[in-house]
Order: sequence, then structure tokens, then C-alpha cells
Amino acid sequence: MSNDRNEPDVSGRSAADSAPKSEGLKRRDMLLSSSTFLAASALSGATPTLPAHAQQSVAASSVVPQAEINRTVLPIQEPVHAPITELNARNATAPPRFEIKAPRGAPNVVIVMLDDMGFGQPSTFGGGIAMPTLDRLAAEGLRYNNFNVNALCSPTRVALLTGRNHHTNNAGAVMEIATGFPGNSGQRPNSVAPLAEMLRLNGYSTAAFGKYHETPPWEVSVSGPFDRWPTRSGFDKFYGFIGGETNSWAPLLYDGTARVEIPRDPNYHFMTDMTSRAINWARSQQSLTPEKPFFLYFSAGATHAPHHVAKEWSDKYKGRFDAGWDKYREETLARQISLGVVPPDTKLAPKPEAIKDWDSLSADEKRLFARQMEVYAGCAEQADHEVGRLVKAIDDMGAMDNTLIIYIAGDNGASAEGGMVGMFNEMTFFNGVQENVADQLKNLDNWGGPTTFPHYAAGWAIAGNAPFAWAKQVASDFGGTRNGMVLRWPNGIRAKGELRTQFHHVTDLAPTIMEAAGLPFPTSVNGTVQKPFEGVSMAYTFADRAAKSRHTTQYFEIIGNRAIYHDGWFARTIHKAPWEPRPRATLENDVWELFDTSSDFSLVNNLAAQQPNKLREMQALFMTEARKYNVLPIDDRGVERFDASLAGRPDLMAGRTTLTVYDGMVGMMENAFINVKNRSKAITAEVENSSSGASGVILAQGGRFGGWSLYVKDGKPAYAYNWVGLQLYTVASSVPLPPGKSTIKLDFAYDGGGRGKGGRATLSVNGTTVAEGRVENTNANIFSADEGTDVGMDDDTAVTDVYEAGLPSRFTGKIDKIVVEVR
Repeated sequence: MSNDRNEPDVSGRSAADSAPKSEGLKRRDMLLSSSTFLAASALSGATPTLPAHAQQSVAASSVVPQAEINRTVLPIQEPVHAPITELNARNATAPPRFEIKAPRGAPNVVIVMLDDMGFGQPSTFGGGIAMPTLDRLAAEGLRYNNFNVNALCSPTRVALLTGRNHHTNNAGAVMEIATGFPGNSGQRPNSVAPLAEMLRLNGYSTAAFGKYHETPPWEVSVSGPFDRWPTRSGFDKFYGFIGGETNSWAPLLYDGTARVEIPRDPNYHFMTDMTSRAINWARSQQSLTPEKPFFLYFSAGATHAPHHVAKEWSDKYKGRFDAGWDKYREETLARQISLGVVPPDTKLAPKPEAIKDWDSLSADEKRLFARQMEVYAGCAEQADHEVGRLVKAIDDMGAMDNTLIIYIAGDNGASAEGGMVGMFNEMTFFNGVQENVADQLKNLDNWGGPTTFPHYAAGWAIAGNAPFAWAKQVASDFGGTRNGMVLRWPNGIRAKGELRTQFHHVTDLAPTIMEAAGLPFPTSVNGTVQKPFEGVSMAYTFADRAAKSRHTTQYFEIIGNRAIYHDGWFARTIHKAPWEPRPRATLENDVWELFDTSSDFSLVNNLAAQQPNKLREMQALFMTEARKYNVLPIDDRGVERFDASLAGRPDLMAGRTTLTVYDGMVGMMENAFINVKNRSKAITAEVENSSSGASGVILAQGGRFGGWSLYVKDGKPAYAYNWVGLQLYTVASSVPLPPGKSTIKLDFAYDGGGRGKGGRATLSVNGTTVAEGRVENTNANIFSADEGTDVGMDDDTAVTDVYEAGLPSRFTGKIDKIVVEVR
């Protein structure tokens, strides 16, 4: 991990610290000391006055006197000049021009975040997936083996991009299951300004590419508000998807707030597309303003389900996982110990009882599960390859030395949401439908391709989180919260290939970046007094591997799974596993455990019985932190939280039983459209038939992996219901529409008796029934994570193979209006 020249001396500094410093490092040290001074002044309420040696480095303008600059209030206030009394401009002197510029020497910042990746999956941290870009950056910088996140997508991302805890951001869980309680409302308060906004107002160019997942779903429509969209959260540029996951072959994308129509190219893949867009933006920005630093947030949809990747990537891993997940755990721990990324005495935490031993599985199960992991691994390696393209582009621009690259291998641990056997369509998980091995094997040859929306079995998640026991969602285990991270910044970090073991949390990255840029924390942003950072800067670890951790206390909580870390001690309760339908106990009766992480890296030795007083002390500390950060009340409800009315969050359609839509309204996300699930509905479309007989989609919601469509084929109306990609029900007329205007009506009478039940569909034209039939099963909770409702076409993917998605599905007649009624 390091060479002899960098071994620490008795003072704890590396030998390289005594070497002469480059001008870049001198500037960095001056900036860091200036930043610390400014931050202290700001938090104390004093007006900061920089030391003389640093004033020239923290300029907002090369022409405005430094004494007039105050970066603790953003936007930086323009100085007021005395009125000019001279009539003739030839005889007057212009006042100094006011420009906002970043501190001299401030680095470019690139944050790379992968999705749903376990600590034991990337090769850089002993895993079995080749990630050469992450390996290279680690060899040229620092790797952190004690970096922690929030066990779920949105909570980690808001903490990363604000430096405050997820409940302070009102993101106690993913945005789609927000509630009415503070800490879980889904709406970031104005008192929590994002890092991107702080950097932008200090002279940075800012851009985000890929997954966002920080916008409340009821705000994702043309009506907004757009305050919590990326381009109103500090980013000048955004290209990507707003929700939690997307179909990489057919994504629903935005450029800023405008929908993007992707090319109908069989070779299209979103991971490649977003990388090319990021490279183009960075090149343009540096070409036009090379003196202006940039902040680039590169947030891949990979490796979140669906695991979409071309066979050229997944087939590289053919046979690599045939030995199974138990053997993978053992081999991973051995590699981790050899690499030095875990202590040499680390043991594998016992896997959960629900995860079967690989040797007990049938031949069909082994064949299916091995291929699931091959596809996941290919997906991960492709993502790292695309990161490599971005890194090479920055290198080719000559900007690498002063670019701080932060590469986080996951926003939480590997996901066990695939259940015990995985799934070819992840929408089955969200609708409480269990897939079986036989059905999945039918799709094995296409696994990872456009006709699948796949997820692997939970056993691979547990293996991928080695040496820990649990997975994503379990905020009370490092399998859910521990992710490998690498930092590289030649102008600010001289150590190469070294390991840092200090406990840190995702809230620490925003303070780290601000300190690296020589910027103080702003006490006010856009007129709102700010809540202080709740993380601490990690910059002290750059030059001192032996430094004591400065992040001493951290709570964790996701949907009832909760824990508290303090000075090496870790107390936790496993309230519910991802595959369990309900909690193991009431919140009041949860069983707690206690661990000493200073000697127990993987949480193997439960000390609760030996040290009950320490456990009670830690439980009390959790409650103190929970009250402080709006964690209470804890909400462990399950499917109820998918229903806005039960969860208590805003609903764009609240109280409405009818919605009228018009041609051209496309991409209406599920939370912005009237809820037609678990109830009866009527769809009445006023259309005009073309002289040659119209065809195409009138109204469709969802797509190939779940949804419904009212369409016309060869002049004959039809209704198709796609139940989670497992069953297609079609009710079609044998009689063509008459020429001219017609009223097409689909009436669906829901059976009732619970969620996801069936019903009877009746299709009529101008008041005459033309077809009817049964729909035996319906989606209980969600149609699609990333496909909306479209009028006049079925975009992205098609609900039925009777027509082709996108422009070919365009209705060739005329749609006057469509009324959707629910009852």
C-alpha cells in the first residue's frame, strides 16, 4: 500500500512531509489555513479579516479590494460605490469591476458515486469485480476503509450534497415514501443550502450527470415547483434522471427540467451517454474558462437494479461465480486481508439465517444465480470503464493535478431487494409479487438486455458486502452503510497508495471540499440563515495516516433499522431485513447489540450481555441524537408508505376523482398522475378517426415491465394490462372505429377485497360495448420506477408488443381530450 519513503516518522507525519513543497502545495496549505480562519470567524459571528499572507489567495475579483470581500454571506454582496458626479465619461474613472471568482488555486472537484455496491465487490477493496479506474486512483491517492453512508439512496445523496444528516434534509428514507413528519417530509429546507450552490456562488461552474433522487416525486411535473430540482439546487447543468433508478436501454431523461428524447439506437446505453455528456461539458467549460474551477457530480445509475449491460461485459465473467456466494465471501476476505484494507484478524460475520448455503441449492438455482452475478459484475466493470473515460478526458485537458477526485463505490451496501431468488423484473418486488426460478430461467439468455429489468438474489448482496453480514436498507450494520472510497488530488495530497482508517461519514465530504477550496462555511445563503455542517472535514487525514478520527458520534436510521456510533463503540438493532414482509418486533421491543469496532471490524462479537451499562449509555445517546436531528418519530410502515394519503405526504391529485388530459402530455410521472391502482376507473377518449383508419396509442401508463394501454390497432380499439411483466391481459374489439369522431370508453370494475386484485374491463365505442374480459391481477403499488403516462403515444418501452414504443406508437388520428375517472 505504500513505499518506505512514505512510512510515518515518530511525529505521525510521512517522510515526504519534510520534502520541499511545490508552489501548488504551498498555495493549498495557505488556502486551508485561510479557510479554517474564515470558518471560525463565521461561526463566531465575527467579521473575518484574513491574515495578510492569505488575502491575495481568496479574492472574489482581481480588481475589487480584498477587504470588501465577505464569503460568509452568499451571494457575495457587490460593493456600493460613491455616486459619480462627472458628466463626461472621458473625464471619469470607472470603479473596480466586481466579479465572483473562486479562491486562487481552488481545485476542480469531481465526485463519482456508484449505486448499490457492496464493500466487498470492487477489486480495490478485495472484491471479485475488476475496477481498474478505481484501482488506479487508489494507487495514486488514498483509499478509506472506514467510510460510512446512510444505507439507502436518497438519504445518502442529500447528506453528500449538503454536509448535513439525512433527517435534517427531511430525507429519512427515499423520496417516494416520504411522510408528513419533519425529518421525513421529502423537502429539503432552505436552511440547508446544497454544496453545489455554495460553490457556484463562490465562482465555480457546476454540473450533475446521472442519477439525482433528491426531488420529491410530487414536484416532478411541468407545474413544479423546481426548487429541489438539480438546476435550482446549485447545478448550472443537469443531464440525467430524477428518480431512484432507470432503464439504461430506454431511460426517461431530463436536460435541466426539459424532457430528452433519446435516440432509437439499439446500441444506446445510458451509462455511455451520460459519460459522453459529462466529458463534453467539462471540455467546453475548461476550453472557454480554464481559470475557473468546476464541480462535477457524476452519479451513475449503475449498479442499482435493473442490471443492464451488454453481453460483451457480462460474458467476461462467465463461470467466475460458479463456486457460489459462500466461497466468494471467503475468497474476498482473504484478498481484503492481503491488500490490508481490513485488519488481519478480521472474521466473516455470520450471514443471515435466511440465506441458504450454496451447496444446498439445486442445479437450476445455481445456474440462475451465477448468471445473475455475472451480469451484475459486468455492469459494475462497465461503469468503472466509463469513469475511466471521464478521468482520461480530464487528464487530456491537463487538469488532473489540481482536480480533487472523490470516488465512492456505492451509496449504500449491495442490495438484497432481489429476495431469495432474484427477479427478471424488479417491479415484482415493489408490488409484493414473488418470482420463481423456472420463470426466470426462461429469460436467462437475455439477462441484462432490454427485455429484462433484473436484480440478483439476496445471497449475492450478502456476499458482496463481505466481511459484513447485512445489506442495503439495514442502517444498523456496516453491510448497509460501509462503502469503499478513494481520494486523489496531487496538488493537495502527496501520499500515494496509502490507507486511511479514520471513521468518517458521508456528511464529511462537503466540509472537506469547502476546506480544500479555501472557502468558509456560509452563515447565510440566498437570504436564509444556514444550519451548520453536521459533518467534519477529512482534510486532516490527507497527510497524517495516524491522526485520531474527528467524527466521533454518528447515528444511523432507515425505516426502523437504527444504530449509534461513538468513539469506536457501535450499538444497533436489526428491526427488519429487506426480504422480510414485516418488522421482527415493535420498536419498543427491539433487541439491541453492542460492538467494539476498535477490535471488531466486521461486528462479530456482541458484547451486550457483558456490558449492559455501556449498551444503555449508547441507547440513550441514540435517543439524544434522534431528538436533535428530527429522527423521531420512527416510521417502520411498509406498503402503506407507497400510498400518499396513508403516508401523509402531498399528492398532486389529492381529493380528485377526475383528470382531463390532452394530446402531447407525455412523461407524466406516477406521483403526478391520478392514482388508478386498487380501484375502479373509467377512461373516456374523444378521438377522430383518420380516413384510412387510425392506429396508435391513445393513453398509456408504464411500459414493458408493468402498465396499461388504451390503443387502436388497424382501426380497432383495444385495452392491454401488463401485470408486472409476468402476464398480459388484452381486451380488443373486432370491429373497426367508424369514420370521423368517436367516443372510446374503457370501464374497469375492480373486484375489491384488498390491493392488487383483479377486475373486469369493458370497452365501448359511442355507447356500444365492443369487447370485455377479465384482468385477473393488477399492480398493487407501482407501475414503473421511471416510465410515465403518455397521451397519444407510448414512450420509452411499450406496454404490449402489439406496437413499437416511441414515435412509431404515435396515434395517427386526432385526440380531442381524455377524461380519467376513478371511483
